[in-house]
Amino acid sequence: MDERSLIIIPTYQESANIAEVLRRTRASAPAADVLVIDDGSPDGTANIVRDVASELGHITVLERAEKSGLGNAYRAGFGYGLSHGYEVLVEMDADLSHDPAVLPELLDAVAHGADLSIGSRYVPGGSTPAWSRHRRLLSRAGNRYAQWALGLGINDATSGFRAFRATMLRAIDATTSEATGYAFQIELAYRVAQHGAAVTEVPIAFHERESGKSKMSSRITIEALLLVSRWALRDRVFHRLPRQVPPAHHPADTGAAVAA
Repeated sequence: MDERSLIIIPTYQESANIAEVLRRTRASAPAADVLVIDDGSPDGTANIVRDVASELGHITVLERAEKSGLGNAYRAGFGYGLSHGYEVLVEMDADLSHDPAVLPELLDAVAHGADLSIGSRYVPGGSTPAWSRHRRLLSRAGNRYAQWALGLGINDATSGFRAFRATMLRAIDATTSEATGYAFQIELAYRVAQHGAAVTEVPIAFHERESGKSKMSSRITIEALLLVSRWALRDRVFHRLPRQVPPAHHPADTGAAVAA
């Protein structure tokens, strides 16, 4: 893939995983740059990133003072990527639940015309091998509710393993999104769908983290449920669509750089 790609990895206390994630990411996508956004991890995650970056190169760490949510981290990452001229921006978790070996497939889907490619657990070939039946049902129910409430034709709108074309992120005005938790993924998928964009779902096996602590909480789940319901009422009942920026071609991607 000839387009400049940036892989964005938010971290909070991922010292047990981040070095392996970065090495496997470089092996799978050697031409891509990596931006790690660390929210003040007290376990030295940012220091490990700097050590690996000095060895591998093309890895930047953006340190923030405190943990402020997945959505806020990705908005910072998108701002960095768009202002630095990247043409494809990738979201990926730092806990090895997302296999870096799938990165070439996500990037290839964008290279072949997708505005958004999603690593999907819920298309043929996708799976959640280590999940309990209860967790699998809860996740599927959340996706089905988002599909029904928002009219989404996406099977895995909550997946956080995805690649966006930069022009699409501008078109949907991604940096003005509002969700802070995992509802952020639904929000962006919804905005992309509203824009009539081309979406491809690539099957993945979602692996349970082996080290560290999950960031999922009941508060995050409730936020997602409430926001999806509010968006559905706003757009499908009251027909008040959010403002969107018309698509445009940005060959240079100039702008103020975010300090790393």
